[in-house]
Amino acid sequence: MRVRLRPTAESIVRQGHPWVYSDSIRDQNRDGSAGELAIIYDRNDRFLAVGLFDPESPIRIRVLHVGKPVTLDSGWWRNRLLTASVQRKDLIGPETDGYRVINGESDGWPGLVLDRYGSTFVLKIYSAAWISRLRELALLVSVELGAVRVVLRLSRNIEVVAESLGLRDGQNLFGDDLSERVVFRESGLRFESEVVRGQKTGFFLDQRENRRIIESLASGREVLNAFSFSGGFSVYAARGGASRVTDLDISAHALASASRNFELNRDQFPPSHGGREEVLADAFQWLASVSRRQYGIVILDPPSLAKREAERFGAIEAYQRLISNGARLVERDGMLFAASCSAHVSDVEFFEAARAAVRASGRPATEWKLSGPAEDHPATIPEARYLKAIYFKFQ
Repeated sequence: MRVRLRPTAESIVRQGHPWVYSDSIRDQNRDGSAGELAIIYDRNDRFLAVGLFDPESPIRIRVLHVGKPVTLDSGWWRNRLLTASVQRKDLIGPETDGYRVINGESDGWPGLVLDRYGSTFVLKIYSAAWISRLRELALLVSVELGAVRVVLRLSRNIEVVAESLGLRDGQNLFGDDLSERVVFRESGLRFESEVVRGQKTGFFLDQRENRRIIESLASGREVLNAFSFSGGFSVYAARGGASRVTDLDISAHALASASRNFELNRDQFPPSHGGREEVLADAFQWLASVSRRQYGIVILDPPSLAKREAERFGAIEAYQRLISNGARLVERDGMLFAASCSAHVSDVEFFEAARAAVRASGRPATEWKLSGPAEDHPATIPEARYLKAIYFKFQ
C-alpha cells in the first residue's frame, strides 16, 4: 500500500524515528491489513521509507527502513537479525548466555524484542503487525542463532487479536520443550527464567550491570533487596561476600523463585556469607513501618509506578516516599541504590525526586553514581529510555 504523510511527520521519519501515528497520515491508496508493508512516499512522490502497517494501533506504521528502496526478502531479514546478534558478541562475555538479542526500535525491529536464555529464545511482540511473520521469524532464529526452542510472549494490548488468530501467550513457535522455567547463566551465576508466564520475557536482563555493581559493593555488608522479585541482586550480593541478604516482596511466588535462584548458586558463595532471609510484605508499607534495622546496602527496584502518562505525578511522589523511607535504614558508610523502570517518568524527574528524598530523610549522603540499562538494551529514541538508577553513599 502507498502512504503519504503530513509535512512534520515526514521530517520526523526522515530523521530516523520509527513510529508513524494514525493522525500523521495524509492519505493512503487503500485500507491496509495488519503486517502489510506500507510504502511511504515523500511530498515529491519519491520513496521515503517502508514499514509494517497496524490498522488497530495508534502507531499506524512501524518503520523498518528509511532511505533508498530495498527489497525486504528473506536475505534482508536474515542480515538484520545477524547484525543485532553480532553486536552483542562484544558486549556479552563467555560466562553469560542470557541476554537481549533484539531491543525493538533501537535495533531496527520496532515493536519486537528477542531474548536468549541458553538455547531457549523468547520472542515478545507489542504490535499485531508482527503476527503474520512469527513462524518465519521463529525458523530464522532457529537456523541462524541455534535456538532449540522459541517461545512467544504477547503484550497485553494485542492478546485478543492474537488469540483470535489461534495464538496464545507462552506457546512454542519452535521446539517441543514445554518447561515453564529454564536455567541460564549470567556472569557465571545460574538463574531461572519463567519464559512461559513470567514478567517481561521471564527475567529482568536489563539490570545486569547494576547487579554486578552491587556485587562489587557487598563484601561484609548486610543487604536489603526490596521488591526482590526473583532475587537477582541478592544472589550477586551473596557471591560478593554480603554478610546476609534479605529479600522483601509482596509476592510469595516471587520469593519462592528467589529462594530457588539462591540455592542454584550456593556453591559460589564465600564462607563469610551468612545466609538469606525473606520477608513477605508490601515493600512500601514495610519500609515505612520498620525501625531499628540498619543495612549496609538498601536496594529499591520497584515495578513501573507509572504505566500511563496520567500516573506520572503520583509515581514521582511515590518514588520520593519510597527512597526517603529506604534512606532511614542505611547504616553509616552504607549505600542506597534506587531504580525506576517507568518510561513516563523522565531521567531528570526521577533523579531530582531521589535527591529530594535523600535530603528529606535528614541523612547526610553523597551521590555516587548514575546508571542505566545493560548495554544489550540500547535506546536510540527517547521512548526507549525507561530504566534509570542512582546510587547514594551515606556518611
